[in-house]
Formats: sequence, structure tokens, C-alpha cells
Amino acid sequence: MDTHQTTSLLVGLAVMVLLARMLGALARRLGQPAVIGEVLAGIALGPTLFHGAVTDFLFPDTIRPLLSALAAVGVAVFMFIVGLEWDAAMIRGSGSLAATVSFSSIVLPFGLGTLLALYLMDDYGTGDRTAFMLFMGIAMSITAFPVLARILSDRRMTRTPLGVIALACASIDDVLAWSVLAAVVAISGSAGADQWHILFAVPYLLGMLFILRPLLNRFVARRPGLRLTPTVFACVLAGLLLSAAATEWVGLHYIFGAFLFGMILPRTGSEQLRTEVHDRLGQMNGALLLPVFFLVAGLKVDLSGLDLGGLGALALILLVAVGGKFTGAFTAARLNRMPVRQSAALATLMNTRGLTELIVLNVGLQLGFIGQDLYSLMVVMAVVTTAMAGPLLTWLIGRPTDDDRPRPLDVPKQVAGTAGTAG
Repeated sequence: MDTHQTTSLLVGLAVMVLLARMLGALARRLGQPAVIGEVLAGIALGPTLFHGAVTDFLFPDTIRPLLSALAAVGVAVFMFIVGLEWDAAMIRGSGSLAATVSFSSIVLPFGLGTLLALYLMDDYGTGDRTAFMLFMGIAMSITAFPVLARILSDRRMTRTPLGVIALACASIDDVLAWSVLAAVVAISGSAGADQWHILFAVPYLLGMLFILRPLLNRFVARRPGLRLTPTVFACVLAGLLLSAAATEWVGLHYIFGAFLFGMILPRTGSEQLRTEVHDRLGQMNGALLLPVFFLVAGLKVDLSGLDLGGLGALALILLVAVGGKFTGAFTAARLNRMPVRQSAALATLMNTRGLTELIVLNVGLQLGFIGQDLYSLMVVMAVVTTAMAGPLLTWLIGRPTDDDRPRPLDVPKQVAGTAGTAG
């Protein structure tokens, strides 16, 4: 890097961090998750406005590979934190309702998404028709656990029966969606000549679950009160990066390795350690690296040439995304005898997509499952479905008040913390 590149990189990062913080704060004042403002900050600096003049001035082509590298690290850390806060105990305590709602709210939008892909194939399809259809199904099925958790936390609903069920449903959705996406990536042949590496995926998964996780549990059990020393922090970072590198090498994607490493870290006896890891990584990631990801994502969004055909496609995408998710979750909740308004509120929460959807869309764009035109429309869908959650909840169940006293329920203490990295 020469002096000009270094200066451009540092100035561009400063602008992105401040703009993301300002628009995120504005979004919060308007009753929206901060991620809405942060995503819009990335789009504002992209080619949609002023024909890309701001982009070319602040982020010349010479520094964009560096931005992409920083964004990749930010996404890996974010996925690790999501995995760190995922807790199977919350799912076990929610009964069959969460499993039923999760299954229905994935299967219906997935099926509708594949049908929509058939319709969009001529205008937006890519070379691999099967991968395109499966990916569109996945993109329609996503629920953003961190953003949902943040909405519940802001409304003081985390420990209410509705909040607990919504968190459990979103947790199951996350794991199912990532699993299906991993399968699509594996069978798509995106690794090219190194596709044979995928044979190591199963040994890697078994080793993480049945060798490394017990070893880590034993290590923590022998050291009660373990704190986050510089050495422990370095080991956590190294484990996160190596696990991400392993899944990238076997032909999946680095997000899966980062997520899995967060999942296998010990839950019992390491509460203080996990809190410290979350706080130290989450603050830096949320303030610097995730805004870079929003920028990189925004640089790929170009709505300047949107015509009537594009608006029609966007309307169909929104109809399938919102209708499929809402209908699937609402129907399953009603079949489980949940009241109508509570069922509608749960279905609304399941429609939040946020940062999780952006990560999935970037994976699809990077691997060639979708093109840039469709990617731009899908980003708009992610913003709209996340932004509508708050107003719809207020309409359905009213605004939170200082007198709200939710019934105490057994909810993991870190749930709201996860959302802080994205909301």
C-alpha cells in the first residue's frame, strides 16, 4: 500500500463508521433497529446515488479489495457471536410450538421462493438453475435472530411467553437455514477443481462436535471462574479464524465455521467468560467491521436503473417473502391454539431478516447463485421486511410502557446481547 491508498482507506473508514453510527441512531429514534440505518448508510455510499460519484471519490478501486477483506472478518466475527449466543436449552423449553412454527415458516416460504425463481429465471436466472431455485427458497426463509432479539429487548418482551417462543423459533430457523444453505453450497460445485475437499466436511463436523467440544468443556470444568486473559482471548480468536478457514477450504463458506465454533464453546461454568468475549468482540465489530460490511454490500446495490419491470419483480419478491413467512408462522401458531393477535405478532417477528439476510445474499452473489440486479432487489426486501416489524407489532399488541411487567421465564441472559452487534 502506498501513501495515497492508506490515506483513502483510513478516511473512507472514518466516513463509513460515522455515517453508520448517525443513521443507526436516527433509525433507533424512529423506532427501527439500528441495522436499518446502517444498511442505508452502505447503500447511500454505493452507486445508487449520484451515479457512484461518492463511491469513486471515497473508495477508489485500489482499496476495495482491502475493504472486502475487513468485511469478511466482520462477518466471521458476527457469525461467531450468533453461534456463541445460540442455546439449545431455550428450544427444549419451548415445547413443540417452536418446532412447528419454525418448520412451517421455513417450508412454505422456501417452496414459494423456488416457484418464484422459476418465474424470474428468464430475467434474473444464472447458469445453475437448480442452485438459483434453491437459493431463492433459502433467501425467502431467513429470520434474523439477532435483530429479532433486539426488537424484543427494546420492547421489554424478552421474558414474555411470546418473546420466548419467538426467540426459540428464530433459533431453530437459523440452524435450519444455515444447514440448507451449506448443503446448497456443497452440491453446487462452487469450489471448482477443489470440490473433492467437501469430503472432509463430515469429519470436520464430527471432530468439532464430539472431540473439540468435550475437550473444551473439560478444560473449563477444571478452571472455575475462568476469565478472559489476553492468552485466552487470543486462543478464542485463533479458534474462530481457523474454524472459518476450515469450512472455506472444504468448499463450504467461512461463515459456517465461525458459527459452529461459537456454538461449541462451553455453556456451563463459562458464563462470565462468554460475556467478556461477547462484549470485547461485539463492540469493536459493531463499530468498525460491520459498517465496512454494510459498505461492501451497499457498493453492490444499484437501484439507479430500476424500471417498471424491476418494480414488478420487487413487488413479487416482497409478496412471497412477507406472505410466505407470515402465513406459515401464523397458521402453525393458530393450529397450536395460540390467540389470533399473538399468532400475528409471532408471524410478524419471524419476518425480520436484517443483517442475516444480507450475509446470505452476499454468499449467493459471491458464489454466482444470483446476479447483481436481483441482489439489489433482495436487499430492498431485507430492509422492508425488517423495518415493518416494529410498526406492525405496535398495531397488533400496542406500544411498550414503563408499567409492563412480563412474566419471568427461563431465558438465556445473553439473548439481548447478541442483538447489540446488529441492531
